[in-house]
Amino acid sequence: MPTPITSTSAPALRAQSITWHHRQYDNLGAHVRQDGVHFGVWAPNARSVSLIGSFNGWTPEPLHIDPDGTGIWRGVSDAARAGDLYKFRVQDAQGQSQDKADPYAFRAEALPGTASQIWRLDHEWGDREWMASRAQRQAMDAPMSVYEVHLGSWQRQEDGRYLNYRDIAHRLAAHCQAMGFTHVELMPISEHPFYGSWGYQTTGYFAPTARYGNPQDLMALVDTLHQHGIGVILDWVGSHFPADAHALARFDGTALYEHEDPRKGFHPQWNSLIFNYGRYEVRDFLISSALFWLEKYHFDGLRVDAVSSMLYLDFARNPGEWVPNAQGGHQNWEAVQFLQDLNSAVYGAFPDVHMIAEESTAWEGVSRPTYAGGLGFGMKWNMGWMNDTLRYTQRAPVHRHWHEGDIRFSGVYAFDENFVLALSHDEVVYGKHSLLMRQPGDDWQRFAGLRTLYGYMWSHPGKKLLFMGGEFGQIEEWHHERTLDWHLWAHARHSGLARWVADLNRAYRALPALHASDFDPASFSWAVVEPHHSTVIALLRRAPDGESVLAVHNMTPTPHAGVRIGVPHSGFWHEVLNSDAQPYGGSGVGNCGGGEATPDAFGGQPASLQITVPPLSSLYFSTRPLGA
Repeated sequence: MPTPITSTSAPALRAQSITWHHRQYDNLGAHVRQDGVHFGVWAPNARSVSLIGSFNGWTPEPLHIDPDGTGIWRGVSDAARAGDLYKFRVQDAQGQSQDKADPYAFRAEALPGTASQIWRLDHEWGDREWMASRAQRQAMDAPMSVYEVHLGSWQRQEDGRYLNYRDIAHRLAAHCQAMGFTHVELMPISEHPFYGSWGYQTTGYFAPTARYGNPQDLMALVDTLHQHGIGVILDWVGSHFPADAHALARFDGTALYEHEDPRKGFHPQWNSLIFNYGRYEVRDFLISSALFWLEKYHFDGLRVDAVSSMLYLDFARNPGEWVPNAQGGHQNWEAVQFLQDLNSAVYGAFPDVHMIAEESTAWEGVSRPTYAGGLGFGMKWNMGWMNDTLRYTQRAPVHRHWHEGDIRFSGVYAFDENFVLALSHDEVVYGKHSLLMRQPGDDWQRFAGLRTLYGYMWSHPGKKLLFMGGEFGQIEEWHHERTLDWHLWAHARHSGLARWVADLNRAYRALPALHASDFDPASFSWAVVEPHHSTVIALLRRAPDGESVLAVHNMTPTPHAGVRIGVPHSGFWHEVLNSDAQPYGGSGVGNCGGGEATPDAFGGQPASLQITVPPLSSLYFSTRPLGA
């Protein structure tokens, strides 16, 4: 017969609930302790809850509800062991039963199974040096160049099977070091049944997907990247969840995590369910999840997905399909409060991490403090810059003369938020083509155009993010079921592009003018060019110590000689980067290492520099040589 499950004492639970609050992963779920495995699950409207698992022949054993009115069911089994599978059999008020995975499980059964797995989270971390210096490495004035990765399609085994987290670790660390990226951003690795969702339809808010290994394997991945000086950001989804029967949907027979009213609780665009942010237990669940990944897995930040869908009650809805707020507006004030609570809790516990919002509207104060009425994020993806820039660079160069506003408009709002410039996975799927193939012209122009796009991006105020494959000019657009075309590195133009990205990252990290004041309007200005060419874009970036970098971008295949540009210092300006250099695949036009700026005032600057601008190119000039 199965070993009986015993209840724990209510007074202890009452004391612990105050302590746990946003650390519900220490309170609920399955925890291996000396007297057995302790189980806890929130199901306040259930008639009964039983534990079933591989350790008891999947025979239901009743749990006991806490007498304190929290709706938490508990029990202890001395037959269960780490590694055993389990579920909760939840009987609703009408007597109907469903077997549910544990919302707080630390590991999920390998698919297609849907059970939870008892698991310990012990790991001997070797990243002490990284964690001790993380505050300096991740300061807002530090360089931040992020490599966005989908683990299942970055690389695979030769037979098409997934690599283990550990297998990926050293390969990814070596690649990022060679390319100069400061951070990796992992697309969601929380357990998700539908692989085609890329992880954005999450069922395991505390469980890494078993596709690539166990929790310790993921810890080893983060640990390895840290030991190589690379930060790791996790893409995290708190906006919606799938309606799979084994997961959160109608967990106790009622709309527990979601809204009952589909006008508030169902997401028509993604065919998923929307969290009820007005319920404090749901807020605690989500905030606990965020803190969990930061604490247990040493992630260095969270990129919060689809924030816009949380902020607006009418997001992706037609008139009559949504419920206005109490003031008659479309703002979701409960979600606003949740996001503020989330960011306050995260930064309160981990002040040296980053909270980054993917927010695509003009909502004011996304990356401003909560005490000032903001949402409290540290940074926000600059979707406006991405849309304007890609729309401009997709035009044939002969037409760009008429669209100067597209490429310059971002300067108007560049400092409204703390922005990340992101060329993410969303820009290379669903028929949009790869970044390389979105460039117009023949092969030479496409590669030159992509080098120029990156040169412009790396010189523009804001931190940087590039999706995998973009660094070497992936030709096919990304698909989650196939790996990147690594064989392209054997071709000179692809390897030349990769060298350009690596050198951009090297300059970006070495020159404080390019990163130290990303969020300070005084750090940036457009430079005046004579003769004026609407397709020659010049930017001046300044460091707090006065160091300056001039970046000049030619958006057409026409070279220009004798171009005069106003600069803040006379003397020699080193040409530290030239995307038209032959090692990158360019034509070799340049300025022989730099030029002498004369003390002739021009364009509002006390000096001026005369240069040659190569075709479809980016040039960077600095008053000191790179590495000096």
